Amino acid sequence: MNVEEITAKAKVLLEALPYIQNFRGSTFVVKYGGSFMDDPNPEVRSRVAYDIAFFAACGINTVVVHGGGKAITKAMAESGLEAKFIGGMRVTDEATVNIVRKTLNEVVNPDVCTAITEARGKPKGMPGDEVLLCRKLDHDEEGNPVDLGYVGEVTEVKVKLIKKAIADGLIPVISPVAVDHDGHPHNVNADMAAGRVASALRARRLVYMSDVPGLLKDPNDPKSLISTLKISEVDGLRDSGVISKGMLPKVGGAMRALQDGVHRVHFIDGRLPHSLLLEIFTDKGIGTEIVNS
Repeated sequence: MNVEEITAKAKVLLEALPYIQNFRGSTFVVKYGGSFMDDPNPEVRSRVAYDIAFFAACGINTVVVHGGGKAITKAMAESGLEAKFIGGMRVTDEATVNIVRKTLNEVVNPDVCTAITEARGKPKGMPGDEVLLCRKLDHDEEGNPVDLGYVGEVTEVKVKLIKKAIADGLIPVISPVAVDHDGHPHNVNADMAAGRVASALRARRLVYMSDVPGLLKDPNDPKSLISTLKISEVDGLRDSGVISKGMLPKVGGAMRALQDGVHRVHFIDGRLPHSLLLEIFTDKGIGTEIVNS
């Protein structure tokens, strides 16, 4: 390695230093989702795990909320069940919710924890139905009510359990399953769950990792990335169709979190190597951030 390469590496570390100093002791919630979760190349998944472990090593209290939609659909197919969606939401009957719970809590959650452990982080798997309470989600299509079955909306987060794990030096890894007040499990949208967890913890940052670069003015043009978005601009972009489909629950969760005290919300592409570090520890960032003002 020559002097120029060594100097370049030192500049990267020095650029990150003020951010590390500023964020030390803060709480970050990371929504871990997108097609990169299912990438057959283990290196793709491990890069995210190393970024999460890096956050924790820098003294950032890091909480992970993961998705797992593709794993659920695969498990349903193996059980002879057909996945049905209405408005992007999975219709969840009794048989389906049992598969959802088993897949998220016993397959996906341990997989995420294993990746973080291999990155020398210290995760603590926390099944969502142990820390998230919900009510049945009211859903409508074009003004008509639709029964999605056991699909819930998070109403309460058991903050003490999550903070206990953080105080023990662990990285809580939470699955998007919740229970109602009768103890029955419900499938919950992971994006909305991450927003509620961030709100409950009064997190400084909420980061949504998916398989898109961020919020695009033109979905077909990666160069149309919106770097910074004010919360007051969201309604206009939603009405114009710029915010649509899979971005709707993410932006909805972001707005709720910002209104509840979360400082900033970021949307980044998990397929990009070390996108978490680039977004948080560099001056320019690489995704979209939503701010209150």
